[in-house]
Amino acid sequence: MERDSTDLRLRAIGERIRQLRVERGYSSYENFAFDNGLPRVGYGRHEKGANLTMASLLRILDIHGVTLREFFSGLDI
Repeated sequence: MERDSTDLRLRAIGERIRQLRVERGYSSYENFAFDNGLPRVGYGRHEKGANLTMASLLRILDIHGVTLREFFSGLDI
């Protein structure tokens, strides 16, 4: 299977990252990235399921205080 930004699993992960941001009251990914010291453009790509490394995901989860188990719970990927 080819893995790229169109991979549905990556999109689901990006959507879950976006949901966490919105739950914290941020309508703008740019403001969230700025407030948390994350690269704005890179974070925007993460929410689309692109350019996401495990290190980036772990950093985002740490900001939200969410474990890997909690993050992936409910994701059907």
